[in-house]
Amino acid sequence: MASPLTLDQLNRATPAEFTAALDGVYEHSPWIAEQAAAKRPFATLAQLKYALVTVLRGAGVDRQVALIRAHPELAGKAMVAKTLTAESTGEQSRAGLTDCSPAEFARIQHFNAAYNARFGFPFTVAVRGPRGTGLTRAQIIETFERRLGHHPDYEREECIRNIHRIAEIRLNDKFGVEPTLGNQAWDCAEILARHTDPGYAERGELTVTYLTDAHRACAAQLQAWMRECGFDEVTIDAVGNVVGVYHGTDRQRPRLLTGSHYDTVRNGGQYDGRLGIFVPMICVRELHRAGKRLPYGLEVVGFAEEEGQRYKATFLGSGALTGHFNPAWLDQLDADGISMRDAMRHAGLPATLPAIRALQRDPARYQGFVEVHIEQGPVLNALDLPLGVVTSINGSVRYLGEVIGMASHAGTTPMDSRRDAATAVAELALFLERRAAEQPNLVGTMGILTVPNGSTNVVPGRCQFTLDIRATTDEVRDACGDDTLAALRAICHRRGLSYSIEETMRAAAAPSDPAWQRRWERAVEAAGLPVFRMPSGAGHDAMKLHETMPQAMLFVRGQNAGISHNPLESSTNDDMQLAVEAFAHLMQQLTEG
Repeated sequence: MASPLTLDQLNRATPAEFTAALDGVYEHSPWIAEQAAAKRPFATLAQLKYALVTVLRGAGVDRQVALIRAHPELAGKAMVAKTLTAESTGEQSRAGLTDCSPAEFARIQHFNAAYNARFGFPFTVAVRGPRGTGLTRAQIIETFERRLGHHPDYEREECIRNIHRIAEIRLNDKFGVEPTLGNQAWDCAEILARHTDPGYAERGELTVTYLTDAHRACAAQLQAWMRECGFDEVTIDAVGNVVGVYHGTDRQRPRLLTGSHYDTVRNGGQYDGRLGIFVPMICVRELHRAGKRLPYGLEVVGFAEEEGQRYKATFLGSGALTGHFNPAWLDQLDADGISMRDAMRHAGLPATLPAIRALQRDPARYQGFVEVHIEQGPVLNALDLPLGVVTSINGSVRYLGEVIGMASHAGTTPMDSRRDAATAVAELALFLERRAAEQPNLVGTMGILTVPNGSTNVVPGRCQFTLDIRATTDEVRDACGDDTLAALRAICHRRGLSYSIEETMRAAAAPSDPAWQRRWERAVEAAGLPVFRMPSGAGHDAMKLHETMPQAMLFVRGQNAGISHNPLESSTNDDMQLAVEAFAHLMQQLTEG
């Protein structure tokens, strides 16, 4: 077996030797390596990978399509004829495509024909998957069928992204590299996702809402992992947060606070929030295994609630740490009529305000708060960048509203006599879409539009809706909100309708602390990657901690165009490895002062 390749060898090689050493990384396309050779020297494997990515990105659509066409069809003629490259042979074999049942083989052939007819190039997927150990035939077939519905431009880009993932895994093989820390994070996500609320478990969907049995099982698992990792203190606090402390050599020195949430939205993904718990947890495990202590303590919190799914109490877990737990929350009822107070008692928590208020942290005892989080958006994925540095978390405001008109017969009510509540809300939705598009880093969404007891042949008399407005500054957010409420008043007045509107949530924008943001930037630079700065459109626990101490976030690329709050939410072991290394680098910066 050949010795693993090294960066030193590549950096010293002639251009021809460089290209030969990377033969097979990109299918039948040595020109990618040839052009990347000019970007030497490479200090890290991640830097080499990104250099190859940039060559292909700048090559233009024609060469990109030619590269896709250089890839063989899955379980196609080349596999049957045994004319695949050695790399493709191993990958298709590992995925079990050489052992398809007749029905599976026929289905794949049908998809191959339909895909080629639609896009003009073969379906390309990284069959070794996000963990590098291989997708199942069922997963490959499911992905094949789903991607047949994509727009051609999007699908071409998705093929290229998968080709980069194929190349990344092949490079790992050539260098004898295994992202062991990333594997640990990936495996933690898989294991924790086994716990899900009733009604969703039966459908294979991940849903973990506040203080359900699945939620408590997640807390117990996190508590056990923290103890295994070597944390000195591990507790579940009065609101269900899982708190692990790894003491420093100087216990009087302010700690570094970090973490994220472990609850989920309904039918959500398994990395949102949770990745921000696994990453520092793994860093502590490595410190403990090496017998090392930092000069300061590290406190990792798995926040019990951030999503506001069971109760209207968004950021409950992190809010308790900042002293912003609303006493009225204890009397809120869930859909089954169970109060939060009773849910807490059932979970063995004290459910008293003194116990909850005692969780408030003294900011003087902390250096700051940092959070690692999956991006939950398409930006890093589109740029082929594994990490991004957050500049600010958008301020947001949410409303719950209803327009009231008059229900009437669809056949007998003339168009000019209607008091249609649904069309008024539709008009408002279009206004919000136009208004939010006028400014950068401003977004507006009406995620719910409901006609209660609606019928095909009835003019809607009522329409319920939600508004969600976010921006990088509170001023921009509020100006859009004011304009939208004014539009609602005008629309209803003109149409002869009435309405009600209630503000349900308001969160201030949270710009990253410049010094802490710079620490994340240095960690990304140390990985050999360009620093990409970006705002966060989603809310995070860091928004609450921002109210009492400096904060900054690191984003990790998501797969499948960065989709989140969705079962397709995904990340790779290599990207998670980089996140763990970046967190370790940040801790080292604090150690060195």
